[in-house]
Amino acid sequence: MKYIIFLLVCSLGLPAAAESSDGLLVMQRRGEILGWEGVGRIDMPGGLCTGVLIGPDIVLTAAHCVAGRSARDRITFRAGYRNGGSMADRRVARIAVAPGYHASSGGLIRSDMIVHDVALLRLAAPISSAEANPFKLFDGVSSGDAVSVVSYGRGREEVLSRQPDCAVTGRFRDGLMSFDCNVTFGSSGAPVFVRDQGRMRILSLISAGTDLGSGHSTAYGMSLPEVVSGLMRELTNADSQPRISAGARRVSVGQRMTGNGARFVRP
Repeated sequence: MKYIIFLLVCSLGLPAAAESSDGLLVMQRRGEILGWEGVGRIDMPGGLCTGVLIGPDIVLTAAHCVAGRSARDRITFRAGYRNGGSMADRRVARIAVAPGYHASSGGLIRSDMIVHDVALLRLAAPISSAEANPFKLFDGVSSGDAVSVVSYGRGREEVLSRQPDCAVTGRFRDGLMSFDCNVTFGSSGAPVFVRDQGRMRILSLISAGTDLGSGHSTAYGMSLPEVVSGLMRELTNADSQPRISAGARRVSVGQRMTGNGARFVRP
């Protein structure tokens, strides 16, 4: 079987955001991000990912974005980041990584590992509802395959971009999903939204993908409720010292884990 290759962690120092992209609504003005402030940029030394608030001090993102960070790393969540400013900036105080996630040597990741590519970030201080509102997870049976993605990415890392109309193209074993959404480097951890009774809920996260720039890209994500519930329990019960438990691998900023940004998917 061949590998599907898609590097989704974005390196910093890339060109400024483009004015427009096919199928994307680029949120250049302050009013355009209203209601989406809970989606933000996760800034790390040498790179960035996308994350989303699911509680006042809890950010949901992809595990591979935050694995392998050293004691000198300063990880910051920037809610509603736009052109150098944000609704709120918060340092990350604690990281919880799904227990099934393991970074392979060389940055390889199989499709069965994508379903575990989930992490929660505990912020050093809560973000108030006046600054940004959290989103809820979708925990039900989808009545259709229409979804939307809100993310940062290479060439548009200074502003949020939203693709309001893409679709679930496949549902596989253990909660693996595929999408035809327009994602790129930096879109790791981006929320995949579904509309539920008039409100946007988080169906999945962007983890990996293939055929970037070909016009026929496929993105991959996972089902969230079960893994997020386990991680939330671990953060709620966490004491001041990091420890290994059956619920999740918890890593305080400063602990080292193996892994890097390259994502390779074996279908």
